[in-house]
Amino acid sequence: MTIAKTYSPKEAEDKWYNYWLQHNFFRSVPDEREPYTIVIPPPNVTGVLHMGHMLNNTIQDVLIRRARMKGKNACWVPGTDHASIATEAKVVAMLKERGINKKDLTREEFLKYAWEWKEKYGGIILEQLKKLGASCDWERTKFTMDDDMSEAVIDYFVRLHKKGLIYRGVRMINWDPQGKTAVSDEEVIRKEVNQKLYYIRYALSPESKAESLKSASDSELATSDFITIATTRPETIMADAAICINPNDERYLHLHGKSVFIPLINREIPVILDEYVTMDFGTGCLKVTPAHDLNDYALGQKHNLQIIDILNDDGTLNEKAQILVGEDRFAARKKIAVLLEEAGSLAKSEDYTSQIGVSERTGAAIEPKLSMQWFCKMKEMAQPALDYVLEGDVKLIPDKFINTYRHWMENVRDWNISRQLWWGQRIPAYYLPNGEFVVAKTIEEALEEAKQTNPQLTLADLRQEEDVLDTWFSSGLWPISVFDGVRNPDNAEINYYYPTNDLVTAPEILFFWVARMIMSGHELRNQKPFTNVYLTGIVRDKLGRKMSKQLGNSPDPIELMGKYGADGVRVGMLMCSPAGNDLMFDESYCEQGRNFANKIWNAFKLIQGWAVDSSLTNNNKIAIEWFDSRFNQAMAQIEEDFKQYRLSEALMATYKLVWDDFCAWYLEMVKPVYQAGAEKQSIDAETYAATIGFFQNILKALHPFMPFLTEELWHDELFGEREALDCVIVAQLPQIGEISTQLIAEIEIAQQVVAQVRNIRNSKQLSPKEALPLAVKANSGVDYIKYQPIIKHLGNISDFNIVNEAVAGAVSFIAGTDEFYVTLNIEIDVVAETERLQKEKTYLEGFLRAVNGKLGNEKFMANAKPEIVENELKKKADAESKLNTVEEALRNLAC
Repeated sequence: MTIAKTYSPKEAEDKWYNYWLQHNFFRSVPDEREPYTIVIPPPNVTGVLHMGHMLNNTIQDVLIRRARMKGKNACWVPGTDHASIATEAKVVAMLKERGINKKDLTREEFLKYAWEWKEKYGGIILEQLKKLGASCDWERTKFTMDDDMSEAVIDYFVRLHKKGLIYRGVRMINWDPQGKTAVSDEEVIRKEVNQKLYYIRYALSPESKAESLKSASDSELATSDFITIATTRPETIMADAAICINPNDERYLHLHGKSVFIPLINREIPVILDEYVTMDFGTGCLKVTPAHDLNDYALGQKHNLQIIDILNDDGTLNEKAQILVGEDRFAARKKIAVLLEEAGSLAKSEDYTSQIGVSERTGAAIEPKLSMQWFCKMKEMAQPALDYVLEGDVKLIPDKFINTYRHWMENVRDWNISRQLWWGQRIPAYYLPNGEFVVAKTIEEALEEAKQTNPQLTLADLRQEEDVLDTWFSSGLWPISVFDGVRNPDNAEINYYYPTNDLVTAPEILFFWVARMIMSGHELRNQKPFTNVYLTGIVRDKLGRKMSKQLGNSPDPIELMGKYGADGVRVGMLMCSPAGNDLMFDESYCEQGRNFANKIWNAFKLIQGWAVDSSLTNNNKIAIEWFDSRFNQAMAQIEEDFKQYRLSEALMATYKLVWDDFCAWYLEMVKPVYQAGAEKQSIDAETYAATIGFFQNILKALHPFMPFLTEELWHDELFGEREALDCVIVAQLPQIGEISTQLIAEIEIAQQVVAQVRNIRNSKQLSPKEALPLAVKANSGVDYIKYQPIIKHLGNISDFNIVNEAVAGAVSFIAGTDEFYVTLNIEIDVVAETERLQKEKTYLEGFLRAVNGKLGNEKFMANAKPEIVENELKKKADAESKLNTVEEALRNLAC
């Protein structure tokens, strides 16, 4: 084909993605090959592609494409999560727009609308992932509420309940008043807010007034008539059950055994003693509200206090509050402050900064609430999941997250798994008329069990639990349930694909999701669910802020791909994303990725402009041998980077290999001399064949990172006719061949020489076309005769001679440990040249001092690996040799 002037990403992306799909390149079924399996962290069905998804799924696609090219049976399972809270909120909002209130619907009617919403919007993010190039096996796409997936969840619940690991009880939980559901501890985000601290006077009971406080110097905090407490939540005083003081606080000794009255409602409550109270916070007196604070609840249990819940599920005050009934909690806070002030019960208020818990899903301030809920015991399940990580069976990458994981697992609390929603897997508990319940997979099975105690019962007598299970309960089964391993634990697919290989996810769901998958894997199969967990960082803007819609600092990934191409964006994302560290994203990275694509495209155009002339002799043997060695060296480094999950480094090694070694050096070394008027430039057959071979290998190495560009070039007629299935996506990765480190090192010196000659030209403002004579005084043993053609060609050198002494009047420089001399047709500025050499001498002396400092450090020498010491010794020898050369050059100038 006639290649276009510039690369057109959109055309290539649409064409080749459809081609891959049509030819089933993403499809995986069990066979004799080694499996390589990744399960996608299922994005919320409510979601659209954001930058975090872009990073996460680019990494997964790089890993899966590379495994495919290594001959493994690569299986990447896609899917979405039903996201109970978020999806229900979306559906409620949709109904509101239609003038429908959820309260007016039956459960069945609401779920009909929810499925309608899911079918319309639920697949958006998966379609967007295709634009990125995600090579998932789309025929395996799963949804956490598919019938088979839901059945697996119910099976798991019943199993855990039978083992005594799931129970029902009243406990203090986190309540989301906006979502009107319980949320787990891990779904509560701590957020710093500016509040008011209110100092409220509680009147002493008549018998307490007669006694004087031992310390009443602060008239605002204590008088003979009242005691003052400090709180950020005055709207909850109506639920107070006691005032607590520290028994060691001498200011309040006279209050031991006494009581006070709650302002505004005048309900009498006792003064209790407990060392839990911090004497130096606020006034040293604590209002105890057992129904609305976890720590207060513990105090209430300890001191047998009354529990008064004054809040409705939506965060408004109920009848037990006695005042401001029906008011929202935050509106009530402002109004009650006014009422307290009017009643003379507000001593003062002051600005106060503290942390509150907010719902991860809705952003609403969390209310601690006593509630009857379902819980899963965690201690027993957590220990094996911790052992997998501590013993290295499951590797966290980077391993800095092991301590975080261990802390979570060692301090885990029972998991509140019930949610007061309709969207999700309904808990399979069935209540009997007497209030007891049975847990069973179906209502029919529940009836059979119930009849064992009451044979007269019928299906009509059973009522199923209204609550659904926490979404994380279902997604915790993901690596098993996508292969139907819960319902059919010995099927061919689960036995072939499980355990999976790599999981790519975010550190913030290490406990939410990763730990729970390890727990379920051990519980159901006595196996780990995966071997490696690659933890990505957070995508931030260049100012370090987390990208978010609220800040307006998050670009639209689809627009980015439209502007820079999917390959450009993939490269841009990976350039700055080492595992576990946050990515400081800047659009310029994507521009760099696009420029890289254009560089490869232009290199191909250059090669395409060559024509083989069989009469020509190959004069590029050294260049070919060098690049072959350099390519193998880079492949070895890239292989090691992938083994260590250093994907950013692997990309940069590939980038440098292509841009620097291949384009900037190799192609310039072998490029035929320009022949004016010729349609194509003539080149010998051996060089041409070698270059074509190198380019094909480069396309293979690049493919996991840049799938569309590489596939587009792979099918050019330059490489001959291809069969339909002869695609780079399934081509074998290049094998690592022989590496001549000596040749690589000596060519590196030749490159330094060329670069120095070019610098001299620039500094002296000489034309690049002007050929210059070059001489070398060789001390290193490098055979410069061997590299003469390369140096002369790239440096535009007229004569290249080997000399035994310095060339008078020439500009000198050092490459490796050898001194080179460029003779110019202009007078040398001895002063400037002396100054330049003196600076180099100073630098080398400082460098030597640093190296000698290391080598003279006993601790360093005792602890450093032998190869590190050897490298330092080599640095010392090189620096000493260069210093001798510089000093000799300075002596020659002085003469």
